[in-house]
Amino acid sequence: MTVINDTIRIQLAHRTIREFTEEPVPKEIFDTLIHVAQRTATSNGMQTYSIIRVTDPEKKKAISEVGRQEYIARAPELLIFVVDQYRNAKITEEKGVDTIYSKDMDKFFQGFTDSALAAQNMVVAIESLGLGANYLGSILNDAERIIEILDLPQLTFPVVGVSFGYPNQEPQLKPRMDMSMRVFENTYQTHDSYVEELKEYDEEMQTYYDLRNANRRVDSFTDQVAAKMASAIDKRHLLANVIRKQGFKLMLEEE
Repeated sequence: MTVINDTIRIQLAHRTIREFTEEPVPKEIFDTLIHVAQRTATSNGMQTYSIIRVTDPEKKKAISEVGRQEYIARAPELLIFVVDQYRNAKITEEKGVDTIYSKDMDKFFQGFTDSALAAQNMVVAIESLGLGANYLGSILNDAERIIEILDLPQLTFPVVGVSFGYPNQEPQLKPRMDMSMRVFENTYQTHDSYVEELKEYDEEMQTYYDLRNANRRVDSFTDQVAAKMASAIDKRHLLANVIRKQGFKLMLEEE
């Protein structure tokens, strides 16, 4: 017997919404969502992320061009969650303490995790209020351009965008891989043939219609994986270089 309540019911019904009505998000709802982000768990209580609310139409358009998704520019609300070690580094500096460790990968990933948790927490709240949302990993297509658009200082880095508003579409619930392939006990489990193990899921995926592709059925999951793993978006596989340019120290053994 499955345990369910209103929150879980909303989470199980999650769908990506890319098109919204022109109805604005009321201020009281927006303020509540920011409060939800504020109360999200944060590593060591350091609160090492910030949120940029993008309201300038030109900036929205520029971000949509980075993401190669023109609908981003039409979103009623657009938030960019960023790693933010700048603030705590400045606090440390003002306290007269060496800031060398504010630049290490541990601090970077603390901020990255904080950002992702806050975004996820906010989206659950968004959907609970009858709105829809879209995670925008596409902002990393050109992280340097996003940094430029948002005027991000050193020791910050864009993680994910979230666009949201009142839904203007009803997409299908996208099939997901069975969790027996992703939940293991005590040790990682491997399979001799993942294509064979995922045969039924492949067939199920081919019944799904993605509204981005004129209601065309999608390829099988394993075909999608093979295609995406065999290619790279020009700047995304070089993200470590951008992280370094933002002042973080990768501290690799060979460096």
